[in-house]
Amino acid sequence: MRKFLETLSIKYIMTKKKHEQASDAIENVEEVLSRSEQFIEDNQKVITAVIVIIIAVVGIYMGYKKYILEPKEGNAQSQMFVAAQYFERDSFNLALNGDVNYPGFLAIIDDYSGTKAANLAKYYAGISYLHLGSFQEAINYLKDFKSEDKMLKPIAMGAIGDAYMELDNKAEAAKYYKKAAEVSKNDFTSPIFMMKAGQAYEMLGNYDDALTIYKDIKENYAASAEGRVIDKYITRAEKKLK
Repeated sequence: MRKFLETLSIKYIMTKKKHEQASDAIENVEEVLSRSEQFIEDNQKVITAVIVIIIAVVGIYMGYKKYILEPKEGNAQSQMFVAAQYFERDSFNLALNGDVNYPGFLAIIDDYSGTKAANLAKYYAGISYLHLGSFQEAINYLKDFKSEDKMLKPIAMGAIGDAYMELDNKAEAAKYYKKAAEVSKNDFTSPIFMMKAGQAYEMLGNYDDALTIYKDIKENYAASAEGRVIDKYITRAEKKLK
């Protein structure tokens, strides 16, 4: 009987504690809610002003996008058509500067800033300058070009490497060739820029890094044009290391 009473007493105490804890939790929640309500009441004007500002900003952005940016984008793309044709015909001066009737890439970059067409024009301008031998200008425009395209992004980075190589900055050339190879790994551009990176490292006397890259080509891109001739580059780098 004593044990039963003790057990009953313990259960009663535990139940009471649970009720007290639950009651405390409810009181805490009520207190937090009360404080929140009071905060909202005290700062109603500020909160309303913030909401109005947010709605206004969203509305302005949507209006800008629909009535300004989208028409601007369409105009930029139609204006760039002739410049792109000049580019395809290797008429790089005309592609950059345009003719009496149509603007070139440089004017499109200036006149349609913020559009996708202007961004793409930076790529075209960089490649055009590279062909014209204006290597620093090529670097400037290509670095300013932003893209996540799996082909354009590595090609742009590789072109920066080419421009640095022409400026006899082999270290920067190797860095950008390596970036171009790694930024979007694929069987077409990756082995091309890996080979260029390896050759740049060899010119710098860095045969360890060159050999690492050549072996990577052999292991992962054996079917590529670079992979089919890579053995002689591996042999040459190994001989230099000895």
